[in-house]
Amino acid sequence: MAVQRSQLPVSLAGKFKGSFAYYTITDRLPLILTKVIDTLHRHKNEFFEEYGEKGLQAEKNAIAYLSKLRNELQTDKPLIALNDNLPDTVLWNQFLEYHQNLSNEPPSWFQSPWLYTECYMYRRIHEALVQNPPISDYDVFKEEKEHAFFDSQQAIIALSTYLQELLKNIENQNEESLNEEFFKLIQVSLWGNKCDLSISAGADNSQKANPLQSVEDLKSFILVDHMEKLWLLLMKRKKINTQTSVTSTRIDIVLDNAGFELIADLVLADFLTSSKLVTIIHFHGKSIPWYVSDTTKRDLNWTIKQMGSANNKCMSSCGVSWEGYVKKGVWVYHDHLFWTLPHEFSSMAQVAPDLYAELQKSDLIIFKGDLNYRKLLGDRKWEFIVPFHQALNNFHPAPLCSLRTLKCDIQVGLKPGQGEKLSSTEPEWMITGKYGIIQFDGAS
Repeated sequence: MAVQRSQLPVSLAGKFKGSFAYYTITDRLPLILTKVIDTLHRHKNEFFEEYGEKGLQAEKNAIAYLSKLRNELQTDKPLIALNDNLPDTVLWNQFLEYHQNLSNEPPSWFQSPWLYTECYMYRRIHEALVQNPPISDYDVFKEEKEHAFFDSQQAIIALSTYLQELLKNIENQNEESLNEEFFKLIQVSLWGNKCDLSISAGADNSQKANPLQSVEDLKSFILVDHMEKLWLLLMKRKKINTQTSVTSTRIDIVLDNAGFELIADLVLADFLTSSKLVTIIHFHGKSIPWYVSDTTKRDLNWTIKQMGSANNKCMSSCGVSWEGYVKKGVWVYHDHLFWTLPHEFSSMAQVAPDLYAELQKSDLIIFKGDLNYRKLLGDRKWEFIVPFHQALNNFHPAPLCSLRTLKCDIQVGLKPGQGEKLSSTEPEWMITGKYGIIQFDGAS
């Protein structure tokens, strides 16, 4: 059974002045909305050229909607029901009703759980577009995501070159050297999570330096390091595969940001596939534009295409390989509306039993980034020393791991005194992205 709500810690919320949630709702979210409005305004000629007066009117309507939304947020107005009739609308409105019944008053931006209100803002941005055809499918964050990719070119070239060199004699690598490469590339994937455009409110946050050169220097900033446990799990699966007729090891990667982080994730995935440590990889992304830089199917396809057509030989080799993996079904992409709902993952089995059942087929699920960590833990004020397994609140579809750099004030599974010591020397250690975790839970 899941832990009773009354026994759970309080949710992070904007009502706690001075908290990161308060700062987000006060400063970051209005700034993101302002940038979205500006993006639509800058593209009005494009909408006019493509759709004529209808496109221009749609742009005006969407901007009016978003300006009203920004005012609602800044004045802590009650959250209102969605009325765009998309497949998830009923679930969103049921969640609103649930919170209303919980407190006997309408949920509002600062008073309600931060996880809910922040997700709600992105869902309302989507409604602003959906209700205004012919610009319904326009991704207001596309430019920023593409800019982040191109701005990280040097780092992408360095990583692609390293991978291509590594793959030349991957067949001859012994277990020890594979272990070393796995540790290196999983750390690159971890630190790629620093490149988050929602945390910087859309400002440039790309990876410019060679990520491989900083792996050793950054190791001391990994607060929870379960790399060895992940490796042992992969080795155990490999042993089972050789001893039985079962020849499949599946991992699932729940993606976070497009841009450099996605490249780092795909490089890790390519290594796991090429080394035959894993036979199939399922990627999970967002079905709508989300949290500025979160990966959608369009972003994944665009990224692989950009890699394949790049002037750099190693980048293009990666792109061609990755397209091949997708075509052969070795790499599979899923999007599910649950990833863009406000629910914590402990309610997945009830809200999205089909997704939960799909994840149960996995040998290891890797959750990338901050939002996934917040949803794993229910975005609550857990004490630092609470075990990760306990904070997951009965969410155990398969062995799972969180790879995240810390960008919000929530963390569990630390050693006694570890969090307090950091708080005394670096008051903002939880929100800067300086520290990271590779945190594993093997129980299911």
